[in-house]
Amino acid sequence: MGNFFRRLMANMGNFFSAFFNIGLRLKFILPFCILLGFGTYGLTYKTMLDKMGGKEDFDEAKRYIEIKDIIEDNYIDHVDRKAMGNAAAAAMVSGLGDQWSSYMSESEYRTYNIYSTNDYADIGMSLLRDESTGGYQVITVDPESPAAKNGLAAGMIITAVDGEKLSAYSSDEVRTLIRSKMSGKFVLEISNGSFFIEVDCTGMVKNHVKYRLEKTEAGYVQIKDFEAGSGEAAVKAIEDLLGQGAVALVIDLRGNPGGLAEEVRILLDYLLPKGRLFSEINKQGEEIVAESDGMCIQLPMCVLINTETYKEAELCAAVLDEYQWATLIGEATTGNTRTQETIPLTDGSALRLSTKSYLTPNGNDISQNGGVVPDVILHNSDPSTVGTTEGTTGGRDGTASSSNDEQLVAALKILS
Repeated sequence: MGNFFRRLMANMGNFFSAFFNIGLRLKFILPFCILLGFGTYGLTYKTMLDKMGGKEDFDEAKRYIEIKDIIEDNYIDHVDRKAMGNAAAAAMVSGLGDQWSSYMSESEYRTYNIYSTNDYADIGMSLLRDESTGGYQVITVDPESPAAKNGLAAGMIITAVDGEKLSAYSSDEVRTLIRSKMSGKFVLEISNGSFFIEVDCTGMVKNHVKYRLEKTEAGYVQIKDFEAGSGEAAVKAIEDLLGQGAVALVIDLRGNPGGLAEEVRILLDYLLPKGRLFSEINKQGEEIVAESDGMCIQLPMCVLINTETYKEAELCAAVLDEYQWATLIGEATTGNTRTQETIPLTDGSALRLSTKSYLTPNGNDISQNGGVVPDVILHNSDPSTVGTTEGTTGGRDGTASSSNDEQLVAALKILS
């Protein structure tokens, strides 16, 4: 046996000597093989760590597998591995402490894709990513919607909007792009130029803004949302009120769910002097900055906000506050000023993750601060009375005897 082992090692020595064209003694072969083995193991381990994202991620994965194995080996009842995996994924996202981020299982994500039309602005269709073309397939069309009336049907694949190719767009970005066009006409490219469909939204009369001149000579402007066309509508309303002799402004953002940053920029650019308005920033520090020109409206202003003031509406209030251009009255806002993106996973599930955040002119993240806190905190006794001073007997001192909207009445008194 000893002779056989010696001959084997000698043959290995001859092999390595011939391969490397060097003379290796027998006593060096075994250490060399051991080092080669350890080197191969180390290289494999490093490659595995790199694929896992580093030792910290590798240790996390090991811990998860260890817990899963212990449960499967010891838990008395049947273990549903898929349910356990979904719960673990959901718990990871929950651990971020961001109430706007979430995990969707495969079935939840499928349902989300089919029914994820915007709650307050849509041309009436749902879309799903089509990997073969890089476009988005129309899944459902509301029969009475602008989409149906302009010839869109289920099965069509939209590959561009007004010449902008959608291959690099996420589903959320596609919806935002379409929403931004809804104040006029736009062209959808179908199947990479097979044919084109013009969608006409000009007939969609949406009253984003209500306004009136109060008896206190303050202009009251209620902005219901910041969807396409709302910024220009608010500017026109203020222009009309100034023409009627308004000496102050109340901008009502209560119940405003937000919408498009561009619409907020249009309004703030009109109201504020030259300077930085806000920015949108991502994890990598890439920033899109909105700025104002030198023209502005110098009138006493109050802005009404409440717990149903969301996203871009919160941003609007915060910017006016930081410029010290308006007094904020009402209740603290929600603090949802982050942009969520849906990121599909390889197993068919998905993450709904906050990936961008709005920053105020001073660089404040409203979400991190928990929302916008008004200068004057005041709750209406009856929330249904919002904006009900029309036709009141109010006078120049701000009184409005027939209104129960205490927040609005307080604003009128301050402006008087």
